[in-house]
Amino acid sequence: MEKLQQLTQNIKASQGKVEADFILRNAQVADVYTLTWKKADIVVKNGQIVALDRQNRFMAKNEEDAAGQYVIPGLIDGHIHIESSMLTPAEFSRVLVPHGVTTVITDPHEIANVAGAEGIQFMLDDAKKAEMDIFVMLPSSVPGTPFEHAGATLTAADLKPFMNNDNVRGLAEVMDFPAVLNGDASMLEKIILAQQGNLVVDGHCAGLSSTQITGYRAAGIQTDHECVTAEEALDRIEQGMYVLIREGSAAKNLRDLLPAVNTINARRFGFCTDDKYVDELLEEGSINFDVQMAIAEGMEPLQAIQLATINVAECYRLHDRGVLAPGYKADFVLVEDVNEMRAKAVWKNGVKVAENGAMLTARAKLEVPAHIQQSVHLPFVTTDRLAIPFTKGTTANVMEIVPNQLITNHLVMDVPVKDGVFVPSVAQDLLKLAVIERHHHLHTTGLGIVKGFGLQKGAIATTVAHDSHNALVVGTNDEDMVIALNRLQEIQGGFVIVADGQILAEMPLVIGGLMTDATAQDATMQLTNLHNALNELNPHLDFHFLLTFSFVALPVIPALKLTDTGLFDVTTFQHISIEA
Repeated sequence: MEKLQQLTQNIKASQGKVEADFILRNAQVADVYTLTWKKADIVVKNGQIVALDRQNRFMAKNEEDAAGQYVIPGLIDGHIHIESSMLTPAEFSRVLVPHGVTTVITDPHEIANVAGAEGIQFMLDDAKKAEMDIFVMLPSSVPGTPFEHAGATLTAADLKPFMNNDNVRGLAEVMDFPAVLNGDASMLEKIILAQQGNLVVDGHCAGLSSTQITGYRAAGIQTDHECVTAEEALDRIEQGMYVLIREGSAAKNLRDLLPAVNTINARRFGFCTDDKYVDELLEEGSINFDVQMAIAEGMEPLQAIQLATINVAECYRLHDRGVLAPGYKADFVLVEDVNEMRAKAVWKNGVKVAENGAMLTARAKLEVPAHIQQSVHLPFVTTDRLAIPFTKGTTANVMEIVPNQLITNHLVMDVPVKDGVFVPSVAQDLLKLAVIERHHHLHTTGLGIVKGFGLQKGAIATTVAHDSHNALVVGTNDEDMVIALNRLQEIQGGFVIVADGQILAEMPLVIGGLMTDATAQDATMQLTNLHNALNELNPHLDFHFLLTFSFVALPVIPALKLTDTGLFDVTTFQHISIEA
């Protein structure tokens, strides 16, 4: 009955027969369908736009004057892992709503890899307290591959209870491409589950050939956010996919992909963040930053706004938002200069919730299950666990990082060996890498050699190690690596930086070893301390170390990665020996 009454009121308000709740007068309104600006008053009733008035015909309980400034729909992020911000969903929303982002599509597979269904439920529950709309894609690959140990395993049966949740939009990025292309029943059952609910199935097509993309499309997979070249993007579009252009903290693909977008195919593109740290979110925002970058690169402003609003809304079948027109949600953003995309004020459901970069509402209370706050179960580590023996010579398979990218290179080269074990070399930039299982007391340990981090001393350890989130450490010496790992256990996850036997900086992430219970501002201060310590270890650091580091354990993106069960060749999808 309440919905019937609201609908009746909205219809009457659209005809001027009852008073509106709110009117934003004298706005330059973005029309994302026709790519034009229209001067009008935005009339709101019950959280919905009921009219765009050009004749000053309507009255309302509350009014504001836009004074001829621009108003755009609330921005939508097509794919993000909120856990990568290191904030809970509710706190995350308080960072991004002031930047004009009012809806996000999140994949909680980070916390799901730690805590399974309980982790997903925590994200859904906390999202209810958020100032934005947070929609969830159910993790498809927990664990990401069968070649590592995660904290949980999620089958189609485990996901099914979530399918009736109104905030679930489909199946998240399908990363295990061999499972799809080989017709693995457990993977296909998840895809079918989403399709039966008329929901979206996201792809994760890093490094896949055009023929393999055809296999993904045959499986009904509809999106990809892993394109790194315009050619890849066009191939996905031609095969019927939506392409989400990613610009995060580590993976920065926007400039490379924009040449693929033109006025004919633009409706098949959107923007996404994927992974971005809290400090950058506070300073830059997310999708507003993408729109600003696209405009700076030459895209027409309304086209960029279209990618950031209606395109993503339609992709995820959110047909109630992304447009400033009667019948759509009253989510809109006032901006003085569309080229800068700086939000002066933000309305959610017709209520002003942020102004001049600050929230106007109170922070919600955080409630976290105890199990999720006690999720790190590492052994007491000694240097013996970190030894890399060589029995045949000095030639090794070495992982080389690519700064600010998720991919790595596979090098085969001579490495320093002394008394039959690998010895890290600062001069050659060859460091030791280790991953230790931390969920089920298995304590399996994968070891490797990495090039490109440029550390002059010390070690860095973290539990933010995509996607299984075991303990990951890199260092110039075993002693500092051991100190960092043992400290991780004490603080129940996060980041620890050590040099010369001393802890230089740390950031506890007590929620699953992934998220902080601190405010965004406090978390940013801790991150700043980490960055300062990293600059002490590598004075010439010119890339995002922490995010680049956290992806060296992800065995679904080429070429070499390290899991708790050993060095993994993603191109052949099998483990290989460190010795070449």
